[in-house]
Amino acid sequence: MVITDINAAFDSGNIIVHSINGAAATLSIRKDRESEFAQWFHFRVAAQPGVEITLNITGMESSAYPGGWPGYRACVSEDRDYWDRADTEYNKDEGGGTLTIRYTPVSGLAWFAYFAPYSMERHHDLISDTAGLEGVEYRCLGHSLEGQPIDCLQMGSGETQVWLYARQHPGETQAEWWMEGALEMLTDPADPHARKLLEKCRIHVVPNCNPDGSRRGHLRTNFAGINLNREWAEPSAERSPEVLCIRNAMDATGVHWAMDVHGDEAIPAAFMAGFEGIPGWTDDQGGRYTRFINRLAERTPDFQTKLGYPITGKGKANLSMSTNQLAERFGKSHACVSMTLEMPYKDTIDNNDPEQGWSPERCKLLARECLATLAEMV
Repeated sequence: MVITDINAAFDSGNIIVHSINGAAATLSIRKDRESEFAQWFHFRVAAQPGVEITLNITGMESSAYPGGWPGYRACVSEDRDYWDRADTEYNKDEGGGTLTIRYTPVSGLAWFAYFAPYSMERHHDLISDTAGLEGVEYRCLGHSLEGQPIDCLQMGSGETQVWLYARQHPGETQAEWWMEGALEMLTDPADPHARKLLEKCRIHVVPNCNPDGSRRGHLRTNFAGINLNREWAEPSAERSPEVLCIRNAMDATGVHWAMDVHGDEAIPAAFMAGFEGIPGWTDDQGGRYTRFINRLAERTPDFQTKLGYPITGKGKANLSMSTNQLAERFGKSHACVSMTLEMPYKDTIDNNDPEQGWSPERCKLLARECLATLAEMV
């Protein structure tokens, strides 16, 4: 046997093993608990070094976003630090849609994932390391359905209230890599943009809104199978305590600027989604949002404004989504500008990286550019 074991029994692991035959394996993705969502995978393979292995993940036409598979390349690592891309192809007509990954391991173990994982252990390291720095305050906003803390890091002495929050959808690990980059910048005393933000703003950072889904290897939902980014109009302790405690904390401070950080399966670009369809839309809010995304696009070639989601018609915004809810909720009192940042699972069409594609490193760099742009705006 070339492949001796395939395993996903660890933090954020997700795969079902159907068969192993020599150097080939047939696999599928486990659905989120109490949900039909399935897209995230993360597993390790023990195999003979120097021999190419073939991993066939089947049933992908029934995944949450089958349009994300054409042109996609799986992430692979042998040290769980540097994440490369493996040769990958998609055949929608085979096995209910089959994603075939081919890779030749150098060592006896290789890890494969939909995107570079951000484990709960790394999350706790991020929280403890940052909370111990001068000027940073830690606050537990509440707890998830499984009792995990909803961690919040607060800093800055200004009057402008800024909320940064990520991983409502746990399989969008790009979001917490972005958060790591944001926190590194904000706690760097030599960074001039960070100094300005901390002077002008009070910044609240929630790196992981959905720790249960993260640990369980979910794509999109919490322990109860609930999509948290459809709970912001009426969150409840029974379904979505994660959103309830965050929104309560926001009500206590008010919100001038907010960014909800995500990943997108299909669109090969980093882009922003706004709040155009809210009932309380004002030209002031819209103008500042437009200036923000245009400045960000000028700052970095890793962000653009041409590709993205269709703009929602007037008065038709879904207020159960956080960006729309916050812009509407705090529009009159704080002229709130809220936005959803989306980063690709694949790569950007322009300025692409043939080796890594979109990567943790680029997530972290984009965070710095986003915050530098915000510093200019405030």
